[in-house]
Amino acid sequence: MTYTPSASPSNVRGIICDMDGVIYHGNALLPGTRPFIDWLRQSKTPFLFLTNSSERSPRELSEKLSRLGVLIEESHFYTSAMATAAFLASQTPGGSAYVIGQPGLIHALYEAGFSINDVNPDYVVVGETPMYTYETIKKSVSLVRNGAKLIGTNPDLTGPVEHGIIPACGALVAPIELATGMKAYFVGKPNPLMMRSALRLLGCPRESALIVGDRMDTDILSGIEAGMQTVLVLSGVTRREDLVRYSYRPNHVLDHVGLLPDLLGG
Repeated sequence: MTYTPSASPSNVRGIICDMDGVIYHGNALLPGTRPFIDWLRQSKTPFLFLTNSSERSPRELSEKLSRLGVLIEESHFYTSAMATAAFLASQTPGGSAYVIGQPGLIHALYEAGFSINDVNPDYVVVGETPMYTYETIKKSVSLVRNGAKLIGTNPDLTGPVEHGIIPACGALVAPIELATGMKAYFVGKPNPLMMRSALRLLGCPRESALIVGDRMDTDILSGIEAGMQTVLVLSGVTRREDLVRYSYRPNHVLDHVGLLPDLLGG
């Protein structure tokens, strides 16, 4: 299938941008990131970095980019950990959770009024972490079979790093689903809950917002279902040849995010 792009995006008043595979791979800044950030600043375009990764807090994400030579304030980040914590707090105020995840997820849950509980929690919450073991799987299976609800911060099966692709949250949740017969509820993209929160933070109506991402199954699908304009960049997970596998299409496909200002006439 030959990809035919739409006309140039129009009336763009705010940009939601993924991070992994768009801005960086692991600890390596991707091509085009610096000119893209410079353009965001110079054009005064409202922007929000929206990531399905639950490992880091906004402060940690800001510090990570600072180490890579890019200065972005904490207020410009929203993570699946924050979305998950907000959702659970709305469902079970003051609840508790057994967590397989990193400090960014645990901190978000604490901030939402949750406690950590490995005996009789309301939820088992799974995010990305290198501390994933057979023991944590066994514990999670036992807790879910005893009534805890299974939550995943995002459905991504894989994620990009400097040297390839690694398992992500969806892959970590799968063994628990299989062993319990229970399906997890995933809060991150493409869940509309996360997109509505992002648009509120951006302060921009969906018709005037544009989402940039490297994944067809989360970023682009999120944008389409939210009624936003969409740009796929080929610097992460989805490749140009993968487009034939999907029954929906992005408005535009770019090699990297640094080409976006030219697309928008900047």
